Amino acid sequence: MAGGEGSEHGSGWVLLSYRLPREPSTPRISVWRKLKRLGVAQLGDGLAALPHDARTREQLEWLAEEVVQAGGTAMVWVGRPTAASAEGELAASLAAARAAEYLDVVAEATGSLGLDQAGRRAAARRLRQELHRIHRRDYFPPPERERARAAVADLAGERHQDAREPA
Repeated sequence: MAGGEGSEHGSGWVLLSYRLPREPSTPRISVWRKLKRLGVAQLGDGLAALPHDARTREQLEWLAEEVVQAGGTAMVWVGRPTAASAEGELAASLAAARAAEYLDVVAEATGSLGLDQAGRRAAARRLRQELHRIHRRDYFPPPERERARAAVADLAGERHQDAREPA
């Protein structure tokens, strides 16, 4: 389950193996962008992985179909690395990628604190949307997720309101 609190991905990984012709480049770019939005682990050229659940499998199956329709070849696999350490490294790489995205949100929220009220509201709204996008591909939530949520809440003026001194 993507973004699920405490979700377990104990049923292995779903992998997409694909190959697209170099030209035209539009389908390659489209597939790359969709894989990025899904938050895949790129295991090699034309090989991407996500924790296996019904949603991730369906998403990669749809993408495989798109590859085939664009004149390429694609297969979706379900598997598990033979070494537990490899599975842990794969999960850690996905968590690290999301952590970096969350830290970008923290930096942007902190940098927006000096804006006027309307600017802060607009920035908070945009950053909430970004948090939602990250959350959808956050399969192994890192601690930075809570830092990002707190930073956006601070920007929106939703935290520590009763701790403020009266003007």
